[in-house]
Amino acid sequence: MLLRLLLQYSRPYKAWIIAVVVLQLVATIAALYLPSLNAQIIDRGVAQGDTNFIWNTGALMLAVCLVQVVAAIGGVYFGAKTAMAVGRDLRRGVFSQVGEFSAQEMGTFGAPTLITRGTNDVQQVQMLLLMTLNFMVSTPIMCIGGIIMALREDAGLSWLVWVSVPVLIAVVGLLVVRLMPLFRSMQEKIDNINGVLREQIIGIRVVRAFVRERFETERFGDANQAITQVSLKVGALFVLMFPLIGMILHVATAAVLWFGGHRVDAGNIEVGSLTAFLQYLLQILAAVMMGTFMVMMIPRAVVCAERIGEVLDVEPGMHDAERERELPETRGVVEFRDVSFGYPGAEKPVLSGLSFTAEPGQTTAIIGSTGSGKTTLLNLIPRLYDTSAGEVLIDGVPVREHSRAQLSERVSIVPQRPFLFSGTVASNLRFGKAEASDDEVWHALTVAQGADFVRAKEEGLETPISQGGTNVSGGQRQRLCIARALVVKPAVYLFDDSFSALDVATDARLRAALKPETRGATVIIVAQRVSTITDADQIIVMDDGAIVGRGTHEELLESNETYREIVHSQLSVEEVA
Repeated sequence: MLLRLLLQYSRPYKAWIIAVVVLQLVATIAALYLPSLNAQIIDRGVAQGDTNFIWNTGALMLAVCLVQVVAAIGGVYFGAKTAMAVGRDLRRGVFSQVGEFSAQEMGTFGAPTLITRGTNDVQQVQMLLLMTLNFMVSTPIMCIGGIIMALREDAGLSWLVWVSVPVLIAVVGLLVVRLMPLFRSMQEKIDNINGVLREQIIGIRVVRAFVRERFETERFGDANQAITQVSLKVGALFVLMFPLIGMILHVATAAVLWFGGHRVDAGNIEVGSLTAFLQYLLQILAAVMMGTFMVMMIPRAVVCAERIGEVLDVEPGMHDAERERELPETRGVVEFRDVSFGYPGAEKPVLSGLSFTAEPGQTTAIIGSTGSGKTTLLNLIPRLYDTSAGEVLIDGVPVREHSRAQLSERVSIVPQRPFLFSGTVASNLRFGKAEASDDEVWHALTVAQGADFVRAKEEGLETPISQGGTNVSGGQRQRLCIARALVVKPAVYLFDDSFSALDVATDARLRAALKPETRGATVIIVAQRVSTITDADQIIVMDDGAIVGRGTHEELLESNETYREIVHSQLSVEEVA
């Protein structure tokens, strides 16, 4: 999966990768050439007192150093540019894929892990690519070239290379095998702590209201302690790794000086060649160590790539229409034809055999006990879910055959939980219609009974809104969400218990202002309070996912026992009469 992602997302940047390879190749060859020049200065220039040779070879060394530095800087630059571009594209790919998810796929993964996979996991893959581009050329060439150059200087000391390099590789390999499961566990713990933290931040008011700060602190502490324990285990392996690598380097250096000194004393090797051999050995071990750093990142990057691949490989349950078809004139007729819906893995469907029609110019109210499927029914109309059986049609065309753009033009929903995005009042109200004028925005606010509190703000329409709308009250948030739907001026309005946070007087004014605004549109309201739907043209009573009653308020009072129970549980005998 890791290799597949890197190949797929680095393909557009072949030119940059070729530049990295060429520049790293030049820098590595230059680095390998320097110890040989240094040995010549010592053995020939210094030993024979040839000043001209020292100056000429020294100038050549400076030129080679300059080439090495420039090539190394260029290689790192293009490598970083490629890695950052791939990381950007990968994040965009994850974000785009999640944007295609239906509510079912979102529920399968959960927001915390999707956030982690689109940020931290992508960063780990990006860092591995950066290390790979920086060292993938230099490390093998430095290692192989260093061995060849060392053998040229003195083949008698070659056994030191064949001993130290395998020992170093064996030590690193054992540690990497231990790191792999720890990195997988670490990513899971990051998911967990993200989930706990996100939940606590969103629900901070509830936590304070019930004085649960201590409990939530302990819950966060447990998640924090879990990731700390895994991090300590990883850190312990890293702490062990670096002293072992350092010990191998120092032992190899001491061995070269000890055995090389004897060979110099015996006249088998010159001092300059011994110095060059030592430098080549250190270059070989340094290359192995650089490869080690890259290898240490591979286990975690592999885990992260698998998690990213799980998101990218999901086939979204809902697909947009391949092409926009020509639709009949927009009227807003919503029709359910024997619709059933069930969540994956559920024992029984949430909705069963629903059939009804909501006409333009009429208000259709949906009422029922908690868990009867009212919100799920409403979510089928803008195609937040796809039906398991049957069809939902708008103006005679199944919603599956509408493109998303066509649906958004015809249907506007005010969700049960009003949500505002960080920005301003204006940016939130223009969310569904970016080109809306200030007059249209103010008109929608006036109808939604929100103009007064917005005008009371010094910035007016530019009043800042925090993420989720947490800096405004629940009633203000609901009115802004209703105004956002009104700005679009759709043919179908869906209100999912969207007046629950309003006081009775504001509720009455808002409904009175809505009537002329939605006169020619289809209005479908999910309600909990009977008093707010008594004047609806059609009331649909739901129980356990099925329609058990349909008619006006008066008709249902006479003929439907379920509706009577709901009414009598909320209204007094006098109010019912």
